[in-house]
Amino acid sequence: MAKVNISLDAALVVEVMVLSGVNNPQDAVELLVHDYIARGHRTDARTGSADQQLKDIESRPQRPAEHG
Repeated sequence: MAKVNISLDAALVVEVMVLSGVNNPQDAVELLVHDYIARGHRTDARTGSADQQLKDIESRPQRPAEHG
């Protein structure tokens, strides 16, 4: 798998390390990213993807506005 190098604020990385309980900064950030992606997949599985919801809304027939 290809690797990407990025720079992050040290305080941010330390907080991720503390929250994840991982002593290696690289591993801590990777764990966080994997968790974020998995959470997104779980949310999509429960609610359906946002793209599909938008398609469903756009395909509904529009009711004319009532004037009173």
